Amino acid sequence: MKSTHLIFFIVAFLSLACHNKKLVKNEKVDVKPNILFISVDDLNNWITPIDGFSNAKTPNFDRLAAMGVTFTNAHVQAPLCGPSRASIMSGLRPSTTGIYGMTPDNEIRRSGNPATKDITFLPEYFENNGYHTMGIGKLFHIHAPDSVFNESGGRVKGFGPYPEKRFVWDGYGKGIKGTHGRTSTDWGAFPENDTLMPDHQSVNWAIERLQRAYDKPFFLGLGFLRVHVPLYVPQKWFDMHPLESIQTPAYFADDLNDIPSVGMQINDLPMMPSTEWAIQSGEWKKIIQAYLACMSYVDNELGRVLDALENSKYADNTIIVLWSDHGYRLGEKGTFAKHALWETATKAPLMFAGPNVPKGKKIDAPVEMLSIYPTLLELSGLPAYARNEGNSLVAMMKNDEGLEEARAITTFGMNNHSIKADGYRYIRYEDGTEEFYEHSSDPNEWKNEANNPKFKHKIEALQKLLPTVNSKWDEKSNYTFQPYFVNQKMRVNGKDTEPVKVIGADR
Repeated sequence: MKSTHLIFFIVAFLSLACHNKKLVKNEKVDVKPNILFISVDDLNNWITPIDGFSNAKTPNFDRLAAMGVTFTNAHVQAPLCGPSRASIMSGLRPSTTGIYGMTPDNEIRRSGNPATKDITFLPEYFENNGYHTMGIGKLFHIHAPDSVFNESGGRVKGFGPYPEKRFVWDGYGKGIKGTHGRTSTDWGAFPENDTLMPDHQSVNWAIERLQRAYDKPFFLGLGFLRVHVPLYVPQKWFDMHPLESIQTPAYFADDLNDIPSVGMQINDLPMMPSTEWAIQSGEWKKIIQAYLACMSYVDNELGRVLDALENSKYADNTIIVLWSDHGYRLGEKGTFAKHALWETATKAPLMFAGPNVPKGKKIDAPVEMLSIYPTLLELSGLPAYARNEGNSLVAMMKNDEGLEEARAITTFGMNNHSIKADGYRYIRYEDGTEEFYEHSSDPNEWKNEANNPKFKHKIEALQKLLPTVNSKWDEKSNYTFQPYFVNQKMRVNGKDTEPVKVIGADR
């Protein structure tokens, strides 16, 4: 009898233990991961995990790449910060929203825009699903719409700190005041130390948040201002890149002879330094040195954030995404700017790391920044948001699914689109004129093959991928940096649209 009782007790104990083990396992499954959401302004693919151009020194980007997946061929939805960031945060294409230019953060979602009037921004979706949301720095165009974050650290105005006088470039170049905007472009060693940089202060704020205790998962957004112009960082970052070691990117002086008129109007940027000027003045290597210095500075600040996360209790349960709002041309295609539908303006870094993300993997297929929103939702185990126009990249990261049919669409102004797919770039402008490049033989996009009968069928196939919706300009969205976009908005919306001032640097 005692033996029977003993057996019953053992069976009951083992059953209870298994039940409790299942509960513990289920509790782990139900714990949502935290999100560390990092944007870097104007960062191109020169970082070492991707191109490693001109002996770039970015060890913390390498560190992040080893932790997860790097997309080496990611493209933005607009080669301009305002519409690019509005697209990422809303999950909608610029051609859907009509947000082709700069739009005040609080005007992205408004009753007058049928596409955005009831949209849920990315951080809000996480808040609606039980997250505590925080953000600092440049995340949307300025910082963020009011009340998007539970905690906001705001953003330091402008892109300073600034010296008393510019070092090299006056900001106007050959531009006409009142017609062309003034650029912040300039380069040189300033200020004296990192602690005077707004990005350093933003990282301090983020580190302090990573040291706190939370009763729910968190979403922490950190937006770096560098490497946006002016290319100012302390001297020590310049010293890492001696001028004699600097390479310049490939350049062909007659490159733009086969570009359609609309493409040339978009590329009309007389306020920016031209490549010919940079060559003649001896400043080209100095500009690149300054850009590399800014990259190394941001890399160091990224390292401080990664250290703080690694030393926190959130190290094993935090998804990291790092992205940039567009690429940046540093002499390619004749100028120093983003503002184009060519490769060097549309391509930017995109990296994911965290639990259940493969480590040290690189994916070369073209993808879109529009995919950030749905990818984060799937990685976090949250329900998909039906309004997202991008596709999650989780299956691609984990199982290499969708590599062959991958493509990326970039829009700049109404009905101007580029498509990157299959090793080709196809551009179609509002008037029907085209560009086509075969990257295997022409990686620099020097020869427009749009009229080559050899590519007729490929061009026709890519034409079918163009957005079918091309909304008029949103009334609150403007881009007055140069005349093309002002004129286009007046043509398509009517001349009674609200007058706007030419934008540009205030110093």
